[in-house]
Amino acid sequence: MVLLFHYDKNFGHPQWFPELIGFGWTGVDLFFVLSGFLISSHLFAEAQDSGRISLKQFYLKRSFRILPLYLLVVGVYFCFPLLRERESLPPLWKFLTFTENLGINSRQFGTFSHAWSLCVEEHFYLFLPLILIGLLGRHFFKKLLFCLLALFLSGFLIRYYIWSSLYLPTQYQAGGVSWHEVLYYPSYTRLDPLIVGIAIAAICHLRPQFFVRITRHGNSLILSGILVLAVAYFYCAQFGTFSTTIFGFPLIALGNGFLVLGAVSPTCFLYQWNSKITAFISTLSYGLYLSHKILIHSSQKMALVYGVEKNSTTMFLICLTFCLAGALLLNLGVERPFLKWRGRFLRKQ
Repeated sequence: MVLLFHYDKNFGHPQWFPELIGFGWTGVDLFFVLSGFLISSHLFAEAQDSGRISLKQFYLKRSFRILPLYLLVVGVYFCFPLLRERESLPPLWKFLTFTENLGINSRQFGTFSHAWSLCVEEHFYLFLPLILIGLLGRHFFKKLLFCLLALFLSGFLIRYYIWSSLYLPTQYQAGGVSWHEVLYYPSYTRLDPLIVGIAIAAICHLRPQFFVRITRHGNSLILSGILVLAVAYFYCAQFGTFSTTIFGFPLIALGNGFLVLGAVSPTCFLYQWNSKITAFISTLSYGLYLSHKILIHSSQKMALVYGVEKNSTTMFLICLTFCLAGALLLNLGVERPFLKWRGRFLRKQ
């Protein structure tokens, strides 16, 4: 979804593209819900099994999984300027410290701007285990739900404050701040889907009987998610509006939460559907996300030499093929070897 959305907005597109892909930016919200669910599930399982959470093991696992491919793509961006989809890059230190999403001027430094979501992820990885360790003990589930609810509600207040005090007043001035800069990219405005994912994992692991009851209706949960997202589609029809900023983000998070909750329900058709196609896309998804702008830009430049029309469906299919092939090479050449080394290292530990 995100790849198609970026293709539409940055690289030209066939005429049929915009209506189909306009809501593709919410793919990153679905990713955040999935990440919140999967990552916190591992931590909850560890806390249940051993009564503790190992920060060392958690950060080692995340480092082996995230850093090798990310640092490779950052190196390509800085060492091979001709491959960049745009001219200017933010400073290298912002990528190395995962602070690229804070104060980013996407109009001036829009190259590799999609790394903002990985910065949100890294902040999530940094703080989630620390928060859970602080909550461990008696009444862990109640304290966790209270904390999640407080964070979820604070998102409304934070976005409203930034909208009314920092964003809106500058729109009547020359060079006013960008909506993306202060409201779309920062981690503290995009917590909603991560919180929803953590809540699903908490119910699954800490209240299994309740989880069994609600997941008896897996297909109904999927339908509920689709209906909520349909409402969000029309409610958030215009990007960067007050309604999208304040209420659209949590609405999209809840809709995707229903989808994830349905998908992990044994009664749901998605749970029972063993799709090799989606498994293949899932395997390539991280490399595809990091490299797709470079690969689209490079493949378009080559195809234009041979007379392929930039806004044609043929060009789109060529770019998509290059993206999948590039992601496959990254998976085989970088991701898999480092995951094997991670397994060996952790066994030694």
